[in-house]
Amino acid sequence: MKSSAWMKHRVPPMRNAFSDASGSVSVFAKWFAAIGLLIMTAIIALQVFARYVLNDSPAWAEQAALLLMIWYVFIAAAAGVREGFHIRIAVFADNLPKPLRHPILLIAHLVVLVFGAAMGLFGIQLAQETWQHVIPTLGISRGYAYLPISLSGFLITAFAAEQLIAEWRQTEVKKRWS
Repeated sequence: MKSSAWMKHRVPPMRNAFSDASGSVSVFAKWFAAIGLLIMTAIIALQVFARYVLNDSPAWAEQAALLLMIWYVFIAAAAGVREGFHIRIAVFADNLPKPLRHPILLIAHLVVLVFGAAMGLFGIQLAQETWQHVIPTLGISRGYAYLPISLSGFLITAFAAEQLIAEWRQTEVKKRWS
């Protein structure tokens, strides 16, 4: 969050078991996404090499790379809610009069929380509905492609709850990514 004059009255970052656990999950998400990106890049490199050098591209490579990308993007997006780098319109809140900033930020965190819960619940439903479908080139359930929607949704819900509590207390969430 951008440092502004109204934040000078805030207390130091929140420190409790929930916040510590949330920070650890966020760091795990960062590493999960980074490793997923590296593996996906290696798969794509293998596919390009096999196609243009060996003239025999593996059939599974494209779907495996896509499945990995779905997983790491959703998990990293959830961590973005905790670390404050998700898409938001900070210019709007920063330019409001002081008395309006706090309630608007509370509402914004609440909207993100509700959106995350909806993602979690509907993501489970989507995974269940597609579980019997198989990704042909991988031989696994299509539901695996939709599980990260629900996982990400529940993480977004938890991270938004932490942000909401911090905003209510007029404190900040201690960022764990550097």
